[in-house]
Amino acid sequence: MAHHKSAIKRIRQSRKRKIYNRGNKKTMREAIKAVRTATTVSAAQEALKAAFSILDRVAARGVIKKNNAANKKSRLAKAVKKFEATA
Repeated sequence: MAHHKSAIKRIRQSRKRKIYNRGNKKTMREAIKAVRTATTVSAAQEALKAAFSILDRVAARGVIKKNNAANKKSRLAKAVKKFEATA
């Protein structure tokens, strides 16, 4: 256990940040899953739009890195395009 005031504060901050990050990551994963499990093309496109927004927001807040968000967006767009072609 930490003994210095600054270390104790840092533990408090990291706990708070962990809860914040966990919530944001859950929202992000749910948005991605919604795109992947969409049953119609229009639903997939709507879910993709929402997922892009969430990924941009999460990246801007520093929960994930910008390149990570860009890679996820690219893969999702590719999956939706493939879904459109098959449907």
